[in-house]
Amino acid sequence: MSFIRTYTRPKVFAVAVLGSLVVGALLGVLARSTEASWLTELLAQIGSIFTTLLQIAVIPLVFTAIVVGISSLRNLGGGKKAARLGGKTVLWFAITSFIASLIGIAVAKLFNPGSGGLGEGVAATAKNTDKAAKATWGSWSDFINGLLPKNFLTAFTEGETLQVLFLAVLIGAAAYSLGDKAKPFVDFTSSVFEIIQRYLGWIVRLAPIGIIGLIGKAVSTYGDSLFKPLFTATLAVYVGCFLVLFVVYPILLQFVAKVSPLKFFSKAGTAIQFAFASSSSGATLPLTRQAAVNLGVQPGYAGFATPLASATKMDGCAAVFPAIGAIFIANLSGVSLSFWQYLGIVAAAVFGALATAGVTGWLAALTLTASVIGLDPAQVALGIALIYSVNPIMDMIRTATNVAGQIVVPVVVARGEGILDDEVLNSPTDPSPTDSGEAATAPSDSDSASGSEKEPATAGA
Repeated sequence: MSFIRTYTRPKVFAVAVLGSLVVGALLGVLARSTEASWLTELLAQIGSIFTTLLQIAVIPLVFTAIVVGISSLRNLGGGKKAARLGGKTVLWFAITSFIASLIGIAVAKLFNPGSGGLGEGVAATAKNTDKAAKATWGSWSDFINGLLPKNFLTAFTEGETLQVLFLAVLIGAAAYSLGDKAKPFVDFTSSVFEIIQRYLGWIVRLAPIGIIGLIGKAVSTYGDSLFKPLFTATLAVYVGCFLVLFVVYPILLQFVAKVSPLKFFSKAGTAIQFAFASSSSGATLPLTRQAAVNLGVQPGYAGFATPLASATKMDGCAAVFPAIGAIFIANLSGVSLSFWQYLGIVAAAVFGALATAGVTGWLAALTLTASVIGLDPAQVALGIALIYSVNPIMDMIRTATNVAGQIVVPVVVARGEGILDDEVLNSPTDPSPTDSGEAATAPSDSDSASGSEKEPATAGA
């Protein structure tokens, strides 16, 4: 057990993933150079099993997370003011996710990561995928028909992610409106959600083995051409996050919250820097909450908004990144996305703001987005394996963007509700308001994405 606990720590797991990338690449080179078809087939089978185990969880994860997320909005305390604050908070989560996803799409189109595909083999395979995608998303009527299921069961049995998401929103809203009458259903759904999270946590621990198969098969088939797009994809993620962090948020602060961006970054800088270094919204939560309080947000509201945001408000992981990642995978696959598929990317990011802890991490967000727009699961798995190799680098800027947004939204909502304390806002504060060490063992945003077990972060005073 001690070995398992050590292995699943973020740093050890990252080393294991990098090691598996090297091992997989070497095995792929060996299979390619010696024309050992048995080795290529073995690697393909390992990768296929890992992909299947991941895909099993997508549909139940999407449904349960959205239903539980919407129902949990009732847990805001009594009174119309609490409900209004909660509603506005979630609304701003969705608005900023919408903007961030558009920026992600624009940056991905500019940098075009993964363009050129992986050679003739994948291009030939991708032709059918491209045709299927266009047939499903070719027009507005096709989009509507693809959104509405024939019946409740077929959406699940046929793996129609967008239809399941649509049903989850409707059922979650119905459960919310029924209140205590729907409590048994919500409790059951919450239990299923926790089970799926635990299942995903177990499967992701197998990622190094799965990556050996996926990367080994890819190198054996395509050679070293699959590594060339990674630098462009990483650069695109940084540019997209920088635009959200240093353009979108300052505009919202200056013109909506009436707060100087310079004052914001001076008071929130410690939390953002710690998020960049730790790659964990959970570990940063004490600093996130205190930064919001130091910016004039009432402690009671900050105590609600920042924990909720740390679980569901991830513009870096769940908006900018999956937009770029989905386009990266589509380019690798030789698939040309239609307008409606881009709309699907945006919808996945916006609805992600309604989900609870874990679903908006990078892995689940990318899988959800790719599933919604109909990308081939095998190519999605390959894209995920490639991204894993540079994920620690991407995760730093994604998490910094996440945390900045988790502070910006409470400030914006507090100003709109007339509860932002300008005296506190304009007063000097200690740049290190809490001891972050007590949360230092919290998992990274990458870990929360995989549904791995979390140690509770202690809220700062």
